[in-house]
Amino acid sequence: MYVAVVPNRSSPPAILLRESFRDNGKVHNRTLANISHWPPEQIGALRQVLKGATAVASSADSFQILRSLPHGHVAAVVGSLRQLGLDSVIDAASSRSRDLAIAMIAARILDPCSKLATARALHPDTLSSSLSAYLGLETAGEDELYRAMDWLLERQPAMEAALAKRHLAEGGLVLYDLTSTYFEGRHCQLARLGHSRDDKSGKPQIVFGLLTNAAGCPVAVEVWEGNTADPKTVPAQVKKLRQRFGLKRLVLVGDRGMITSARIREDFSADSGISWITALRASSIQKLAAAGALQLSLFDTTDLAEIAHPDYPGERLVVCFNPVLSEERARKREDLLQATAKELEKIAAATRREKRPLRGKHTIGLRVGRVLGRFKMGKHYQILIEEDGFRYELKADSIEREKKLDGIYVIRTNVPAQSMPASAVVHSYKQLSGVERAFRSLKTVDLRVRPIHHRLADRVRAHVFLCMLAYYVEWHMRNKLAPLLFDDHDKAAGQARRDSIVKPAKRSPAAQRKARTKQTAEGTPVHSFQSLLADLATLTINRVQPANKIVPAFDKLANPTPLHERAFALLGLRISLPTT
Repeated sequence: MYVAVVPNRSSPPAILLRESFRDNGKVHNRTLANISHWPPEQIGALRQVLKGATAVASSADSFQILRSLPHGHVAAVVGSLRQLGLDSVIDAASSRSRDLAIAMIAARILDPCSKLATARALHPDTLSSSLSAYLGLETAGEDELYRAMDWLLERQPAMEAALAKRHLAEGGLVLYDLTSTYFEGRHCQLARLGHSRDDKSGKPQIVFGLLTNAAGCPVAVEVWEGNTADPKTVPAQVKKLRQRFGLKRLVLVGDRGMITSARIREDFSADSGISWITALRASSIQKLAAAGALQLSLFDTTDLAEIAHPDYPGERLVVCFNPVLSEERARKREDLLQATAKELEKIAAATRREKRPLRGKHTIGLRVGRVLGRFKMGKHYQILIEEDGFRYELKADSIEREKKLDGIYVIRTNVPAQSMPASAVVHSYKQLSGVERAFRSLKTVDLRVRPIHHRLADRVRAHVFLCMLAYYVEWHMRNKLAPLLFDDHDKAAGQARRDSIVKPAKRSPAAQRKARTKQTAEGTPVHSFQSLLADLATLTINRVQPANKIVPAFDKLANPTPLHERAFALLGLRISLPTT
């Protein structure tokens, strides 16, 4: 075969691909194709190939990498999301709105940032990963992401009901806890000054509550104004569990600040079908001790005992003594007392100084109040404020009464003993630590729900809901990737080493070995969840352009490392280029 140029009298020459052959001893030519429309460099390359050259030279300069995009972490997160069926929970039908919602959920895990930054990361000119290509999103503007948030928020009730159907069982445990997070700006209906759990007392905040199953898997989230009291959020959760989720029997586990005696009377009637587990406040425990119902001799031979009291009719009180907690409370109290005394002495010295001494009951009282409010030790001090000074002294009897109850806490419940023994009641209450871990992940470690910049109330709700869905994906990924993480992947072995449910949980030997050696059982470095995602991101998609422009550019996946292969195997995913 050869390339022939056939002149045309009044037109450009025709470029033909021809073949020579013999027939009865004579040489003949025939045209195989008209390639006049080919670009000159492509025709030249074909001539070289027909002369025996290779299509692409073998030197390093024969290829150019036009762009390299982090991909492995995207494939792990989006693949896990789809494997969980969360895309179908969002909407059974594929749509751009659903893809944008998935992109925002995945972006919250991969790189938590503003919606503007997320939109920029999805734009073809400013891509920061393969997320856009993986989801088939050519581009997405900030306004389009906001519309997708509004669309997702409308679907929240149905989505939470679907998740509840998956993860909450009739008659099972439901964990509920509350937190707050601060807000940037003052133009949102939900932003209010309230009790700050972030030590941001000068900033407005929102309050949100999380419902999970017994294992800590998130199911539903709800947002309130920042000055909402904890107990006022409970009726909405009871209504949600009974009406929206259709659960007729369950055990709601909540902290002592939420499931109060007033809420028990109003929201947990005998015919409601909802039992509860909570704990007594310190003041209530002191009343029990003062009345003689709580004898320290109970703990001579055991660290757990069940008592009854007429102030709690129809209830079970499970009294626990934790020596580790006792030591911690004693140490913390002593530190706080010393810090309080140091600051109070500064105020007293200010009233005695010769130049511009501190004067006035009101002024002195304000400064003393700030100190006592900061360290929460006012109950242990006798304060006497005068116009020209003040005195303070420790209440020795108050400190002694509190010392006697160090390490003691009381769980209260209306669950019958035949349904749940005392040890199981304590274990159920301790599972609230799973919700606290969720809050740590949501607020600081991974997803960074705070600070909130949205101004519209529904956008704030949608933002918190997006973060909850991101934690739902992360929670399942952590469980599967636990052998590679510092997380305990053999909790059953740790539980077997625990001789009492009251004592702190013990990590399994495998988890202790990982913490000590910083290596997995396979001898690879142990990771945090975020450092593992960063390592997976080194599995890149590379856009390759051969030096011979005839050959079109193509995508090439970098070779996965053994760690990449292990992580994807644990997740049950296949390493591949995007197919959408």
